[in-house]
Amino acid sequence: MSSSAQFFNATEAARRLGVSVKALRLYEERGLIAPVRTSVGWRTYGPAEMQRAGEIAALRSLGLGLAQIGRVLDGGTQQLAPALAEQQALLEARTQDLHDTVEKVRRLRQDPAADKASTLQEWAQKAPPAGNPKIVLDLPWPWGGEEFTLGAIRRLTYITGPLGSGKTRLARAIATALPNTAFIGLTRLEDENIQTTQHRIEAEPEPKSRMATVLAQLVEDGATASPALTALLVALESDANAFVVDMIEQGLDAASQAALMAHLRHGRTDRRPIFMLTRSNTILNLAAVGADETIILCPANHSPPIEVAPYPGAPGYETVANCLASPEVRARAEGVIAWRPEVA
Repeated sequence: MSSSAQFFNATEAARRLGVSVKALRLYEERGLIAPVRTSVGWRTYGPAEMQRAGEIAALRSLGLGLAQIGRVLDGGTQQLAPALAEQQALLEARTQDLHDTVEKVRRLRQDPAADKASTLQEWAQKAPPAGNPKIVLDLPWPWGGEEFTLGAIRRLTYITGPLGSGKTRLARAIATALPNTAFIGLTRLEDENIQTTQHRIEAEPEPKSRMATVLAQLVEDGATASPALTALLVALESDANAFVVDMIEQGLDAASQAALMAHLRHGRTDRRPIFMLTRSNTILNLAAVGADETIILCPANHSPPIEVAPYPGAPGYETVANCLASPEVRARAEGVIAWRPEVA
């Protein structure tokens, strides 16, 4: 350590970087920076720490998440380009959403009848939808054939609900309603199908090489290279336009689930939508849900499924949170079924 090097305490470092002290602590908690400790334990930030924290702050200003930033910092320019490309796509999607909302407000303001609306709800209902729904279907049993509409198909869609709520039925209905959509069921974990998957990989050099690369990255991120993980990745390599995955966490430990979600968010080179059934709070981490993700809740009373916004206080948020459990708890509950298995 150079005696002339300048070290700053947390307050001064945060001021110079244009971030909060809390942000610096968060960077440290996530393992992105490691401040130098004084003899009495105070955090200090030298030239190396300030440079790295500055890079983190710069990437955060572009909207990248901390997990994404960690991958960029560890992988250098090889990780930066795809991360920026994905962020650009997300920002462009948000821009389109904002444009649609502005157009809706403009139409409302131009509607002469809008001023006569007695309530805000009536006023809002006068606005025509910004675009055509992406999915419209009649709900199967255990519902009563009500119409279900999903206004936008996003890159990741989580389908959750209590046991017996009908989420698997909904998932199959979505797979049927969308053209060229693959339903990836739990049969992928059966011994015979796992063996078939292995033979398929060995027989095709290009997919085998691609799978090896993806698996190596997942293992580097903490995943366990298991048959369940391989079977899932191979299924997601098919030429379908979209995928519906039954209980995506099945057979995966906590670290593998976390690595898988990082891959699905930031590591995929295509943007084909994935609908996934889950009751794992590692797969569906409510604090990490992004703009290109949707949560669908199937209520226990078989009222129609609803989209749930990922923030406390939103309708259905607490119910979703209560449906989820840690991978360890889910593993202990494996094999527990609802009173009517085909509905779960």
